[in-house]
Amino acid sequence: MSGSPQPWPEPSPRAAVVGVDFGTLSGRAVVVRVSDGAQLGSAVVEYAHGVLDRQLPDGRPLPLDWALQVPQDYRDVLKTAVPAALESGGVDPADVVGIATDFTASTVLPTLADGTPLSEVAGWEGEPHAYVKLWKHHAAQPQADRINRAARERGEAWLSRYGGLTSSEWEFAKGLQVLEEAPTVYARAERWVEAADWIVWQLCGVLVRNTCSAGYKGLYQNGAYPSTEFLASLNPAFAGFVELRDGLVEQLGERVGGLTAEAASWTGLPEGIAVAAGSIDAHATAPAACATDAGQMLVIMGTSSCHLMNAEALTEVSGMCGVVEGGITPGLWGYEAGQSGAGDIFGWFVSECVPARYEREAEDRGIDVHEVLTELAAAQEIGQHGLVALDWLSGNRSVLVDHRLSGLVVGLTLATKPEDIYRALLEATAFGTRRIIEAFTDAGVPVEELVVAGGLLKNRLLMQIYADVTGLTLSTVDADQGAALGSAIYAAVAAGAYPDVHAAASAMGRRDGSTYRPVPENHARYDALYRHYLTLHDHFGREQSGFMHELRALRAGTLSGPGRPRAGGRPRDRG
Repeated sequence: MSGSPQPWPEPSPRAAVVGVDFGTLSGRAVVVRVSDGAQLGSAVVEYAHGVLDRQLPDGRPLPLDWALQVPQDYRDVLKTAVPAALESGGVDPADVVGIATDFTASTVLPTLADGTPLSEVAGWEGEPHAYVKLWKHHAAQPQADRINRAARERGEAWLSRYGGLTSSEWEFAKGLQVLEEAPTVYARAERWVEAADWIVWQLCGVLVRNTCSAGYKGLYQNGAYPSTEFLASLNPAFAGFVELRDGLVEQLGERVGGLTAEAASWTGLPEGIAVAAGSIDAHATAPAACATDAGQMLVIMGTSSCHLMNAEALTEVSGMCGVVEGGITPGLWGYEAGQSGAGDIFGWFVSECVPARYEREAEDRGIDVHEVLTELAAAQEIGQHGLVALDWLSGNRSVLVDHRLSGLVVGLTLATKPEDIYRALLEATAFGTRRIIEAFTDAGVPVEELVVAGGLLKNRLLMQIYADVTGLTLSTVDADQGAALGSAIYAAVAAGAYPDVHAAASAMGRRDGSTYRPVPENHARYDALYRHYLTLHDHFGREQSGFMHELRALRAGTLSGPGRPRAGGRPRDRG
């Protein structure tokens, strides 16, 4: 043998793959041509139950800060969206060679050993802790605080991989909450599974842990989870938690198994085609965006924002959500940070804070209220509104990692108009991203370019604000469903169409080349506003964080009453 690389066979011109993206409110399926990543068909299915944040399907009330989902909604996406995507593109199912999925994270559920969700077991339908805990379930903050404190006191080496703090959104805090608030649920559970892995289990009958979810949300580092001794220090009964998480850890793009006959009947796809390891939705977007090189920060902007980037070096970044070897693409260290609110903030403002005259104008013009407010905000000079806001309406994910923080708008007067506040909220999310970028840069992980994906990139004012605030060139992704396309790329690798994720991304990624460049004058003006943002950020997030914590506790106590448990209180346990 000469030792030179062997040429990889060209994909069949008819070969296609399916990517399915399970989001917060809906599931999206795309059918993609393997040779060039062209989208052939797509479909979106809303979850029938949406997010359970006030009550269970049977009407049982939920405490504040809870967010649950119903697993059958996920199966219904496979049964409805996948066949609809095939039909919309006129694709012959026989041409499909693989399927891959991604999920919001950390979205977790307790199951039996065969994968049956505990909420579907007779007698457990009324137990809140038996349901899927969505990523934005923040009621495990006390458990997260204890995990952080114990890890610091014990000098646990893995803590530095998460910037020194773990989150209430992650697996271990949520698992500890179940143990301590509903011990009979914990005792009945035979598996504790990320939804990203559970849906793959449903597709091919094999349970594995994908390296992305395990590393970023499951504290899996250097081939191991936290020790039994550490878990026992939190609660003696928690010592065996890792045993509920058994299963090999597989790299992104790896073939887990073949599509089962049952899953083939759901989806209309051929039995036996490749099923790839799962992924976190944001991370799956990286190959779709061709953002797999060091120095590129990918910002996925939807209801919340996720910030991802690869680097060759391993280091600690303050407040990062994690750094995982191969967590985004094999061969590089993948870093993650994020903001708990983005589109959710803008949606809340339009829904709850805008006078009826704005709605009437939008209706008369045949546009939505967001467009009306954006036009008015775009006509302003930077700083004209006289406001600075904190983007913490859903807490702070990075760099403070504190979901008990809350939003703030400073500078309101009787002359303040809705478009003023709307623009200040847009700017606040950009300031939050700049704070994250500075944390990476200060740690020796330079950010040289922003790549934006997600539903919010259609707001051109918002994109220009991000470029002006950060001082970085911003490019966008030409894909309606970036995460689903990324999953399709993983499916192509799992099916053997490409040798690795980098090669598949190069051929199938959809960067469109649209760019937003910072205007030097605008950047200078935003520097002044950003300094005020940092003053508020450090005062309310570090020096006086207890102030916002107390307000949240006061609200929780006031809203408690008949039919609604207190935040942090324990729902009645079975038995």
